[in-house]
Amino acid sequence: MTADLSRRLVAEALGTAMLVTTVVESGIMADRLTDDVALSLLGNTLPTGAILVVLITILGPISGAHFNPAVTMVFALRREIDRKAALAYIAAHILAGIAGTLVAHAMFGLPLVELSATVRSGPGQWFAEMVAAFGLVFTILAGLRFRSDAIPWLVGLYITAAYWFTASTSFANPAVAIARALSNTFAGIRPIDVPAFIAAELAGALLALALAGWLLVEPKTDPNMEAAE
Repeated sequence: MTADLSRRLVAEALGTAMLVTTVVESGIMADRLTDDVALSLLGNTLPTGAILVVLITILGPISGAHFNPAVTMVFALRREIDRKAALAYIAAHILAGIAGTLVAHAMFGLPLVELSATVRSGPGQWFAEMVAAFGLVFTILAGLRFRSDAIPWLVGLYITAAYWFTASTSFANPAVAIARALSNTFAGIRPIDVPAFIAAELAGALLALALAGWLLVEPKTDPNMEAAE
């Protein structure tokens, strides 16, 4: 990344805001168009996966397209982003995510801030969030190792699938969880349930970092074998 920090922060904020707007707005739209919960979830899933492909493709070259405090934490631990920039990224994610919810509400004429009443709690939900975040971070790290050009599609398709194979519908993002707590709509989550989701997401990200550090390491070349060849 060659852009200065201010441009990187704008890219991260813009991407996160657009992601959250898409998540919340598509949930509202789907819920209004059908009473079938499965169809509503599908209507929420497809735009989310699609916008991730777009946002990572166009903003990744500027900022790395984290859009997620858990992802930024992992790259900070890998020393691929310095501490000051990482903290600024995370602040941008959280503030922009909240802005994304406000934008979605404004488009549908809803109160700008409505605390969600949707219960998302319990061991199954927490474990699902850990699995979702683990899979997301591992997908990113493996993509960087083997197919960096395919990361937009890898992440978009992973989230599309994870909406359906996780009990929590795969938030996998602390900033998104916070933003969705301010929306009493299809995509919402009670504010009281957010801390446990965030803890599970961070745990899943750390597990992915640990596994990737071992599984994806470049194989060492045996000098004796090279000499023999």
